[in-house]
Amino acid sequence: MVFRRLLGSIGAGGPVVDTVLDPVGAVPGGSLSGEVRLTGGRADFEIEHITLELVARVEDETGRGERDGAVVFERFTVGGGFRLHEGERRSVPFAVTLPWETPVTELHGRPLGVVLGVRTELGVAGAKDKGDLDALAVRPLPVQEAVLEALGQLGFGFKPGDLEYGRIGGPGRQLSFYQEIELSPAPQYAHRVREIEVTFLAHPAGTDVVLEADGRGGLFSGSRDALARHTVRHDQVAHTDWNAEVDAWIRAVVESHTARSASCGSYAHGGHDPHKGDHGHGGHHRPGPGTGTAVAAGAAGLAVGVVGGMVAAEAVDEIGEFFEGDEDDS
Repeated sequence: MVFRRLLGSIGAGGPVVDTVLDPVGAVPGGSLSGEVRLTGGRADFEIEHITLELVARVEDETGRGERDGAVVFERFTVGGGFRLHEGERRSVPFAVTLPWETPVTELHGRPLGVVLGVRTELGVAGAKDKGDLDALAVRPLPVQEAVLEALGQLGFGFKPGDLEYGRIGGPGRQLSFYQEIELSPAPQYAHRVREIEVTFLAHPAGTDVVLEADGRGGLFSGSRDALARHTVRHDQVAHTDWNAEVDAWIRAVVESHTARSASCGSYAHGGHDPHKGDHGHGGHHRPGPGTGTAVAAGAAGLAVGVVGGMVAAEAVDEIGEFFEGDEDDS
């Protein structure tokens, strides 16, 4: 993956930066490597710093009006402090560590609807210029992959995913947003719950799997959603029957949702939502409804759905559309 830019703030004849990411997708908490290739301009330039920025498209549905925004959620200085001579070619290799909370963008090469980018900032003689963005692919950790595969094999379909502003309670949370994976229910649950939502909170010891049985509209209109949280150590992946484990999780959260629906029937629809805003222990933001139809991906023979019609090229196009202009820091 490559992006190239002639530095506009320096004017014609400035250096050209070409950042190449290693083709193997990174994982949360893992290494992102590649190299920044520089080509000197029509004069010598002092390269003060080379900085990589990780950028995410995030949706805000917290009651302030739904909007999309670009968030820079990590920065890495990978080089600088040298003179780039006229016409000189120089390569600056890098290897940086992604945050554990980095969203997952794909499963077996199929996009999950999340848009991430990498942007290069070149500081030259007191000026700085932000290069074009390139799509960043992030594969799931083994724990995350096992849970997603089990959901597919149990008959759940994936809807377009997104990133939501807000924090889910728990130690070590760093980012100002979190990933929510929405699933249409398997046939055996379709009459009891409208949607299941999954959020992964990875950390050095393992991954917290947060499940929500969503009762928006219809029979469950006005009821509280049911939440469950399970912590899985990284070393448990190979020693677990994931279909049985995940099915037990789903059954428990659906049963809890059914009980809540029966006991909270008088909860006023459209009133105060306890899941909004920053999230404390055991709760998280309840987002708006999914915006697309799940389709069968067929990856590894699984019943996993992805965004209808979204392909890698379109994901790359979204980078430019959503990340132009100013961004908010995490």
